[in-house]
Amino acid sequence: MTAPKENLLRLLVVLGEGGHTKQMLRLVELLGPGYDFHYIINQGDMLSALRLPFPGPTYALRRPRAKRGGRTDSAPRAAWQTFVAMGQAWRVVRRVRPHAVIGAGPSVSVPVSLAGKLHGAKVIHVETASRVHTLSLTGKIMYRVADLFIVQWETLRERYPRAVYAGRLW
Repeated sequence: MTAPKENLLRLLVVLGEGGHTKQMLRLVELLGPGYDFHYIINQGDMLSALRLPFPGPTYALRRPRAKRGGRTDSAPRAAWQTFVAMGQAWRVVRRVRPHAVIGAGPSVSVPVSLAGKLHGAKVIHVETASRVHTLSLTGKIMYRVADLFIVQWETLRERYPRAVYAGRLW
C-alpha cells in the first residue's frame, strides 16, 4: 500500500532536452515511486513529457538561453529570457511548494532553483555527465546555489571541494 500524496516529499524535477532529460529520468527511476513528482520541461519539448517513469504534473517553461544553429542568445536576450523564465518558475514553485528541486544541467534549472530556494526548498544539482574537467555555465552558477552539488566525474570532485562524486547516471 502506498502512502497518500500529502505524506510524500514533493520533488520538482527539472528536465532539459536530450541528455539532460535522460540523466534526470534515470535518477527518478533510481529514486522510485515513493515521492510526489512534479516536472519542469522546456516549452516545446513534448518528448520529455512522454517519457516520465512516474506520473506527476508537468509545467513548461521558457528556456533562459536558446541555442540556434550552434549559437547561443546574445547577453541582453539571454537576460530577458532568464527574467521571463524566473517569473514562470516563481509561479510554478508557489503552486507546487516542493520540498526539493532537482536538476541535471539545463539552463532552466537556474531560475527554478532560485525560486525554490526562496520558497525554502532544498536544491540538488547534478552536473551533466558531459562535463568531465570544467563545470558548465549552469554548473558554475548552481555550485553557489545548491545545497547538494553532485558531479559524475571524479576529476570535477577534485576541482570543486563542495561537490559530491556519485558516479554516472547512464
